[in-house]
Amino acid sequence: MILQLAIGTLIVVLNTVIQAQMFAAFSRRFETVLVSLRRRFHRFANTAAIIVGVLFVMLVITVQVWVWAVTFLATGALHGMEPALYFTLISFTTAGVGDVVLTTEWRLLSGITVANGFLSFGWCTAYLVEILRRTA
Repeated sequence: MILQLAIGTLIVVLNTVIQAQMFAAFSRRFETVLVSLRRRFHRFANTAAIIVGVLFVMLVITVQVWVWAVTFLATGALHGMEPALYFTLISFTTAGVGDVVLTTEWRLLSGITVANGFLSFGWCTAYLVEILRRTA
């Protein structure tokens, strides 16, 4: 149990650092992107900027899902990349289908994955609201 909590905590911290750094890097460049989009798309520049923001947020989520999937493979909790990615997506998005499950030895990680996804999506929503605010 302690090992699961330690690994889960480490991955949550790693994903938080990844998300924070990716958002910070994107935020530094967003004004330049917005100016370029306004030159190119004129009337639809704000819509284009929101689309770019949504795609970027999807990239951030994808990176975090891959981190969890690799963790499940490295620990032996799941075997094969496709089941690891599928389980992570289902858990991270809090859908929780249940057709792929972890063994008893590693099942606490699934709850930590869900919590990480729940918090990450909340943060992503706030970030997208900020992008929307900056385009107005």
